[in-house]
Amino acid sequence: MLDSVFLRCPFCGERFETLADTSGGDADYVEDCPVCCRPIELHLRVDDEGDLDSLEADRG
Repeated sequence: MLDSVFLRCPFCGERFETLADTSGGDADYVEDCPVCCRPIELHLRVDDEGDLDSLEADRG
């Protein structure tokens, strides 16, 4: 399942929308900021029912 999530880039501070794929469970991955193009470390957490629990962005 894909969930639309709004995040704030930890580098430039701009807000952007991304998609979180919860079908694979918890995941850590890198996605480039669509504004400043710097790599953002994303930490996806899924609850016991497979729903989005949280998506956090770090500088990594």
